[in-house]
Amino acid sequence: MTTDANTKRTASISNDSPRPARKIWKGRIEWLVVGTLLGVAYWMLVRPRMLNWGATSEEVRASLPGDDRLPEPDAESTMAISVDATTGAIWPWLRQLGQEQGGFYSHEWAENIFGLDIHNADRIVTEWQELSVGDTVRLGRADRFPDATLEVVAFEPERALVLQTPDEPTGWVWSFVLEPVSETTTRILVRSRIRLPENPVVRVAAQLVLDPVMSIMTHEMLRGLRSRAERLETAQPTTDVSDQTTPS
Repeated sequence: MTTDANTKRTASISNDSPRPARKIWKGRIEWLVVGTLLGVAYWMLVRPRMLNWGATSEEVRASLPGDDRLPEPDAESTMAISVDATTGAIWPWLRQLGQEQGGFYSHEWAENIFGLDIHNADRIVTEWQELSVGDTVRLGRADRFPDATLEVVAFEPERALVLQTPDEPTGWVWSFVLEPVSETTTRILVRSRIRLPENPVVRVAAQLVLDPVMSIMTHEMLRGLRSRAERLETAQPTTDVSDQTTPS
C-alpha cells in the first residue's frame, strides 16, 4: 500500500511540475507579443504623426531649402503651423534666434534644466536683427557648451533660414521656411534632418530619445512664433514691421 501511494504521489508530481513552467513561458510570450505590437504601432502610427505635427502630406514630401545640405538623412521631421500674420511679422523673430539673443520661443524651463541659459524674447531687438550667411547661432552658454553652435548657411529674407552644424560630415540641418497662404496668413515650416551614428543600437536609442524631445520642443516653438507674430501684426497692422524694433 505504501509503495503504491508513493508511486502515485511521484507520478502526480511529475505530471504537475511542467505546468508552472509552461505558464511562465506563456506569460513571457504574451508580453513579448504585446510589446512587439506596441513597438510597431508606435513606429508606424505614432512616430510619423509626432515628427510631422501640423504638416500636410504635401509639405512633408516637398523639397525645402536646406535639403541639399543633407540629402540622405537618417531621420527627418517636418512640422508646420498656420499664422494669421504676414511673413514680415514672422521674419524678425527668426532673425534673432539663439541663446545669446531671442532664444527659441519654446519650453524655456526645459532648456534651462540643462544649464543652457536660454531666455525667450517677447520683443524685437534691433541689435539682434543683424544675421547673415556664415554667422553663428548659439544653442547654449559658450562657457558650458562651447561646441553647441549652428552656422547660418542659407538666408532668404522673409522666405527661408537654414542652420546646420559646423562639423563634417554635417550632422544636423535645421530649416525654417515661410510660405504665404494669403495676404494675411502664412505657413511656418520647420524641417530637421539628422545624421545618426552607425552603431544600430546607438541609432535606435538616439531616435527613441531625440524624437519625442524634438517633437515637443518644436511644437512649442511654432506656437511661440505664432503668438508673437500675431501679436506684432495686430499691434500696428498699418506700420512696417521693420520699424517696430526696440533697442536692447
